[in-house]
Amino acid sequence: MGLSLAHVVVGTRSRWHTAFICSHRCLLVAGFDAVLFDLDGTLCERTQDTERMYATAFEQVEVEPFGDPESLWASLEGPPDHDDWIGYLGAGFARLAAQHDRTEVDPLALAAALESLVEETAVAVCPGAMAALDYADSVGPVGLVTNGPETDQQAKLEALGIADRFDTLVFAADLTRKKPHTLPFEQALTSIDIPPSRALYVGNSLKYDVAGAQTAGLSAAWLCHDGDDPDPYTPEYSLEALTELPGVLEGDR
Repeated sequence: MGLSLAHVVVGTRSRWHTAFICSHRCLLVAGFDAVLFDLDGTLCERTQDTERMYATAFEQVEVEPFGDPESLWASLEGPPDHDDWIGYLGAGFARLAAQHDRTEVDPLALAAALESLVEETAVAVCPGAMAALDYADSVGPVGLVTNGPETDQQAKLEALGIADRFDTLVFAADLTRKKPHTLPFEQALTSIDIPPSRALYVGNSLKYDVAGAQTAGLSAAWLCHDGDDPDPYTPEYSLEALTELPGVLEGDR
C-alpha cells in the first residue's frame, strides 16, 4: 500500500541545509548513522496548567470535584486513543468516580469538558532538545516517530519552531499500527534508507518507545525522570537529560 503525507513525510529540510550537514558528517565517528526522536515528553512538554484545567472541567459540568490530574492519568489504560479522546478520558473518569463513590457523575461529560480545554500548541521545547537535534544532525538523518496524528503533532512542531528539523516524520496515529508495534519505526527507517542496527531511538516511554524501538531492531535511549527504574525493560542507554545524548552518539556508555 502506498504512503500518503499523513503517514510518512520525507525530506522536510532544504537541499542547502542537507548539503551543509553532509559536509560535516564525515568529520565525526559515531556508533549510529541516524537518530529518531519521540515528541511528547521527549522533545516537548505541555505548558498548560493541568490543575486549573481539571478544576475548570468540573466547573463546566457543575459537579463537585474529586480526584486530581495525577490520579486521572493513573486511571487511564493503554495508549491514548486519538480517534476517541473523549471515550479514552471518559474511561479514566469512570474509574476515578468509582474510587471516590461518585458514580452519579457523567464521566463522558467530564471528559468532553476537559478535552475542550486542551490547546495543542501550548507546548515548549524540553531542556536540551535543540542541542540534541543539532548534534543528531551531525551524525546523519534525523527523524520523528510519534504516536500522535499529523494534524495535532504538526501544529506542535510549528509552534515549537522545529518543523524543518527532520528528514522524516512518521505520525503513527494515521497508520494501521502505533508504537510499540514495529511499523512506525520500519517506515521511518525505510524512508531514510538506514538499517535498524545503525539507528538510535530517543524517547521517554519504556512501554512504547523502548519496547517498540528494540522490537524493531533499533537501540533505545530512554529519557528517564527522577531516577526511575527501567526494570523489567533494558534500554541500551538511560539519559537523565537530553544534554547527555552527545555522549551516547560519541560512543560513551
